[in-house]
Amino acid sequence: MSAPVPLRLSAPPQLVPAPARTSDRPAPLMAAHSHAHALVAGLSEPLVTGNRVDLLQDGPGTYAAMFAAIANARDHVNLESYILEAEGPGEEFARRLIAKAREGVRVNVLYDSFGSLGTPASYFEHLQANGVNVCEYNPLRRLGNLLSRALHLRDHRKLMVVDGRIGFIGGVNISPVYSAGSSPLAAMSGSGAGDGQAPKPGWRDTHVRVEGPIVAQLQRLFMKHWSRHSSIALRGTHYFPPLAPVGNQRVALAACEAGRRRNPFYRALLSALDASQHRIFLTTAYLVPTRRLMRSLLRAARRGVDVHLLLPGVSDFWAPLQAGRSHYTRLLRAGVHLHELHDTLLHAKTCVIDGLWTTVGSSNLDWRSFLHNAEANLVVLDAGLANEMETVFMADVARAREIVRAEWARRGWRQRMVEMVARRFEFFL
Repeated sequence: MSAPVPLRLSAPPQLVPAPARTSDRPAPLMAAHSHAHALVAGLSEPLVTGNRVDLLQDGPGTYAAMFAAIANARDHVNLESYILEAEGPGEEFARRLIAKAREGVRVNVLYDSFGSLGTPASYFEHLQANGVNVCEYNPLRRLGNLLSRALHLRDHRKLMVVDGRIGFIGGVNISPVYSAGSSPLAAMSGSGAGDGQAPKPGWRDTHVRVEGPIVAQLQRLFMKHWSRHSSIALRGTHYFPPLAPVGNQRVALAACEAGRRRNPFYRALLSALDASQHRIFLTTAYLVPTRRLMRSLLRAARRGVDVHLLLPGVSDFWAPLQAGRSHYTRLLRAGVHLHELHDTLLHAKTCVIDGLWTTVGSSNLDWRSFLHNAEANLVVLDAGLANEMETVFMADVARAREIVRAEWARRGWRQRMVEMVARRFEFFL
């Protein structure tokens, strides 16, 4: 099928900046109580207090923070990633992790077999030969997995825990696609530039570094996955040191196993959308929503909530992009503002609601994240972090193109046909 005709979209709107807030100037008590109640109800567990969450943007900044934590590791490093490629940052991770293993630090690496399909076996063999424990999630080389539902069950998480005290979680994989960052100028210096080929766009993503009592939950999440999928026991280290409060942020971990119908993050997100009163700033790499999620977004917009979605204009996979576009008409009719980012490849999965409720993690708004993948998101109730996230969102929207309802209605039949075909396969995207 031929490619759809490029869309002609208008310039980005000027969003009104959110009022400046810090953790010392909390959101109105009523909104804070409402979102805390909805979050606890959605997750069926209490919030964890006393944490500090630092925002990390794109690959270079995330890797620098992770390398610094690895350099200071004294007991263990637990790394879990959907994609772990050998080139670029993967090479540097291998060098640093092997160096730590030789110092006596226990290093455990868990990667997904499908996500890391292009990584040569020699890369993982080199890690193992130098003292790093390696676990392959749901190996594709097993014939039974290829012929069963297990083929669809993937570990999509991206997290790391160092010494049981410092955690990382978000959307950043370990891949050279992040090496150039996500600014338009960075993309010009990326792969393809200067060799006669069109430069590839940088990847826009978000991660966080976290300290405090919530790190113990990240640790348990990793260890549970490891114990289920590895024959190597996690022995001889202090995985759960005492964790004193290091900040005043209230945090929850919303995670699910692959193939489980019960998805805590999905319930928590729906509860937050339904409790929203003022604004929703949502960023996702893949928008293939369930009917329940669509209802929550539409209802929020219709009751006067200012709903903005930042979506990819280019993607590493055409089907989710076009399936998401098949929902644009309903969203636009309800008053939802849609923005497509075209100068970078959008991979972030974040949401900020009412300047208070914030999430960063691995979950996309698609059926694969809701039903098929193992995912993990951090949810933070803190006005200071929310203000940072809103500032980042507005900067991204300033580079994006708004989808205007009248222009969208005039799109050609080829574009409509591609959307229709992609939507047929939503459940698998």
